[in-house]
Amino acid sequence: MLREILSSLDLPVDASADIQVTGAGELPSVFAVTDLATASIGAASLAVGTLRSRRTGAPSRIRIDRELASLWFDRSIYPVGWNLPPVRDPIAGDYATSDGWIRLHTNAPLHRQAALRALGFAQPEAVTREMVAARVRETRARELEARVIAEGGCAAEMRSQEAWANHPQGQAVQAEPLLAIHSFEKTSKPVPWVPQADRPLAGVRVLDLTRILAGPIATRFLASFGAEVLRIDPIDWDEPAAAPEVTPGKRRARLDLRSPDGRCAFESLLRQADVLVHGYRSDALERLGLGEARRRELNPGLVDACLDAYGWTGEWRTRRGFDSLVQMSSGIAHAGMEILGKPIPTPLPVQALDHATGYMLAAAVVRGLVRRLDEGRGSSTRASLARTAAMLTTLGPSRLREAALVRQAHEGDFLASIEQTVWGPARRLRPPYDIEGAPACWTLAAGNLGDGDPVWLSDRE
Repeated sequence: MLREILSSLDLPVDASADIQVTGAGELPSVFAVTDLATASIGAASLAVGTLRSRRTGAPSRIRIDRELASLWFDRSIYPVGWNLPPVRDPIAGDYATSDGWIRLHTNAPLHRQAALRALGFAQPEAVTREMVAARVRETRARELEARVIAEGGCAAEMRSQEAWANHPQGQAVQAEPLLAIHSFEKTSKPVPWVPQADRPLAGVRVLDLTRILAGPIATRFLASFGAEVLRIDPIDWDEPAAAPEVTPGKRRARLDLRSPDGRCAFESLLRQADVLVHGYRSDALERLGLGEARRRELNPGLVDACLDAYGWTGEWRTRRGFDSLVQMSSGIAHAGMEILGKPIPTPLPVQALDHATGYMLAAAVVRGLVRRLDEGRGSSTRASLARTAAMLTTLGPSRLREAALVRQAHEGDFLASIEQTVWGPARRLRPPYDIEGAPACWTLAAGNLGDGDPVWLSDRE
């Protein structure tokens, strides 16, 4: 996997020899999830190391802890004296239909309402999980999936790998590159940034327009090497369960991009940014008047990185989706159920598609910064959860090694300092990546979305 990722980033595949992998063990999965974690984190670290070598003139030694990489694919924060909010809405999850299984994703209020409308509930506030299960059992999976999508919600029928391979969208995704990278015309505007040896991304401005979970992981990685990350959320959006995990190192603000004032403020930020990372569906920014042509007009040297769930071609290219839904659609959950002999869909033990795509997108951002330094060109990168799933599943299922599971976190896995989040003190796992001479760290603790102002820290000519 690492070689495929490096090739997509235009990094020499033999550079994998520069990464020392320590630790052992596997996450309990029929697919090579720990290998995916190690490879994606390794690729992002190697990209930073390559950037750092421009300043030092010497290669950077990189170490990836295989066990910590597995743990980070689950979670990195451990509250001290308080509890994390529930990850899922009570209605969210897998349901048996009359002819198979379907997953409803209802964590966002609008998505919950859409799913319940599709099921014919007139009073959604009074609906229980048992009521949903009873009604779902009376429906066919594909028909319910279509109804939920038509209502603006998120759902996925469980398909087998064979069914996905024969599906038009599965074929479209398989034909896409792992990372679709394109360079723009050379810009005459000088780049006011030079990499530092100890904090390679210090001085880089990253505008973060991403939601749960891959995009925030990408920008969290960039922040760990000094990038100034400014996350922008809509006025009415929140993700309380994810914020403690993905907001360290970032400032957080809100803008209404549907309003003229909000768009004007965003365009001002974009003009001064080095990087834009966004996770909107492929047509969303276009409809807001912020499509690729407009972004390039505002900032010709921009490193523009975007991701979606189901790919950038095919009939599902504008479909809403999340990691758990892509696992249902692409055959991962079905393979786990069949191979392990389970009676229910059995996905990966972690949201590995999100995490891996996030680290690969971060690597692409760093490569884009290198390209801008070398050639004076901005660039765009496209990634998707479904294409990451294709890379993982193309290798085929592997035997579950029950005797070699990754252990639980212990004292030596945590950073020495306590992180004082807005919710209370917490322990954060040590980063699973180590670049000699450039220690990863976050200078800002995790906090609530939208608790700051939409401005860069300082003016820059």
